[in-house]
Amino acid sequence: MATLISGSATGEGTKRYAMRLVGKVVAEHFRELDGLAVSTVGLGTYLGPEDGATDVLYQDAIARALELGVNMVDTAINYRHQRSERSIRTALATAISRGTVRRDEIVVATKGGYIPFDGAVPRDARAWFTETYLDTGIVKPGDVAAGSHCMTPRYLADQIGRSRTNLGLDTIDIYYLHNPESQLEAGDRQEFLTRVRAAFEALEAAVREGTIRRYGTATWNGYREDPGAPGYLSLADLVSVAREVAGADHHFKVIQLPYNLAMPEAFTRANQKVGESFVPLLEAARRLGVYVMASASVYQGHLTKNLPPVVAEFLPGFASDGQRALQFVRSTPGIGTALVGMKSTAHVEENAAIAQRPPTPWSEFQRLFSAAGG
Repeated sequence: MATLISGSATGEGTKRYAMRLVGKVVAEHFRELDGLAVSTVGLGTYLGPEDGATDVLYQDAIARALELGVNMVDTAINYRHQRSERSIRTALATAISRGTVRRDEIVVATKGGYIPFDGAVPRDARAWFTETYLDTGIVKPGDVAAGSHCMTPRYLADQIGRSRTNLGLDTIDIYYLHNPESQLEAGDRQEFLTRVRAAFEALEAAVREGTIRRYGTATWNGYREDPGAPGYLSLADLVSVAREVAGADHHFKVIQLPYNLAMPEAFTRANQKVGESFVPLLEAARRLGVYVMASASVYQGHLTKNLPPVVAEFLPGFASDGQRALQFVRSTPGIGTALVGMKSTAHVEENAAIAQRPPTPWSEFQRLFSAAGG
């Protein structure tokens, strides 16, 4: 294994980073995640072709984001066939060597669950999978759900190792199970919870070993579904499994799901049962002590132009619809960080500029939400 950068994000380091940005961003730009000071805007690395030009774009974007007050970087091992993780490795190693940041100031999250190709789609995908995962015993017949998803302990250990190498980091700050609802395709919810328990046991072991610091789930539909839907995820059930595995000191600390002006279900749909009542996902997370990362904050660019005039009316002073869309997300009660894909320095500068403004107060946000039909 190549030499890995030691350490991880710490409370002291992330707060040092926030203090260094005083005068450039407002104090409200940082929020607490398990003792860390995390920026309300995070950089995502999902989109783009698997080529060297896009690698360089992401490297430059990350470098600029770190300078402007964005200390949350999000990826997944399957993004761009592992090239996004490797682009982060180059960007972070360069920034740290130049003294732009220290390792303990930056929060890096990645995800595992999907079977990732390596750099590009192989000519014979079946033969590649057999050689890489079946013949090595990393995956056994029956482990893979929906044709592409696995979260057995042996597989997760392998994926964490690959991600650490890709990222060049000894310790990953946040490790997500990626769309675990994929495992519900067979419809056996009890078997699903059994698999989740085994996965959480493996992730708690990884915390003890120091290869990750905390873990969670990154989903698309699971937390937004109606309770009777086949792919529905109950946050209370998952937190309960974590408590069964590791007690009150478990490390299930953060979740990720899409939330934006066009997809407000996490704030509006009371589909999560906590105790005896159904509440929206964001309220459930608050009650259960789980930090929420919003993905798709500008809906892969669809919300960066042609927003209804009412949005500009209630979110004045911003230069673009993209900024207004991000401000909406980071101002929603219960959202910790708004993640947005950024692979150009121009977009980084546009998005990071909202850190100079505090989130919109609840009284004004409520008026916007009502006026927009929420």
